[in-house]
Amino acid sequence: MAEELDFALEEALDGLINSTFGNAVEVIVSIVALSKNEIRIVQSSMLGSVLSNILLVLGCCFFFGGINYHEQSFNSTAASTMSSMMTVASASLIIPSTLYASLSSSKADSRENILFLSHGTAIILLIVYIMYLFFQLRSHPDLFESPNVEAGDTREEEEEEERILNPYAASILLLIITVLVSGCAEYLVGSIEPIVQSTGMSRTFIGLILIPIVGNAAEHVTAVVVACKNKMDLAIGVAIGSSLQIALFVTPFLVILGWIMDKDMTLHFQTFETVAFFISGLVVTILIQDGKSNYLEGGLCLGMYVIIAIGFYVYPDDAGDIGAVASQLASRFAVFI
Repeated sequence: MAEELDFALEEALDGLINSTFGNAVEVIVSIVALSKNEIRIVQSSMLGSVLSNILLVLGCCFFFGGINYHEQSFNSTAASTMSSMMTVASASLIIPSTLYASLSSSKADSRENILFLSHGTAIILLIVYIMYLFFQLRSHPDLFESPNVEAGDTREEEEEEERILNPYAASILLLIITVLVSGCAEYLVGSIEPIVQSTGMSRTFIGLILIPIVGNAAEHVTAVVVACKNKMDLAIGVAIGSSLQIALFVTPFLVILGWIMDKDMTLHFQTFETVAFFISGLVVTILIQDGKSNYLEGGLCLGMYVIIAIGFYVYPDDAGDIGAVASQLASRFAVFI
């Protein structure tokens, strides 16, 4: 249905619309989990959604698109801009984790400091995301135009495709489905504890791997379909654009919402989670910087995602933050360099 809305919108809005409605499930589930004080589920689902989009969804786009086409090209300038934004998002997680590892004060003082840093960082990230949207949609939309568009070929092809629903009907159906998802989210969050007890899976794995895969299913299919049609700019806009929306808008919004609800929702993630996010962003940045893709690059993204998924499968919920230990090991290693 989001694709039906795309017929009536400019190309620059296509990826944003798909990303927004594609993230609706994660947002609703996270708000419900936050209201129940399930902070780890909220953090895991947010981080998992980002990893799912930049590795699983983007990897499938590169892989299946690369099977149909020898090599596909996309707007490298837009991709580089998105990579820069993702780097800022990575820093917003690394800094709180580093601060937590560096603090030698009491646990209560550390908590207050992390909350203060998270609230301030969340406000900055929201401002940055608004600036990014203005840059993308208003001041510099030409930088995000597809280099493959010649004499409006893409739009002409889209007009030839059969439109199943008009924009108004599609919008109404999307709103109805969103309301239904809200009811399902309550049941989903309440089912996590029984699943943990019956299967032995950790809450982190459920929130970081399983929920994002289910939540991203719609935009996953959309991105792969358009990639197979050689519309790589739209595919990347859905995949990476969705990740940016989660990292720079949804997560900071949840931090602010937790602040209002008096919940300890922060940007402090466990060291293993932060490292996984940073490495994933680095891999994607390297792969998209040339503005070309093939099935091998898709395989690299998918392989990276499977490795991270296995790592989180064996990662226990009660694992402490090893930031201080990592810092100590790094300092010892530096002696030998």
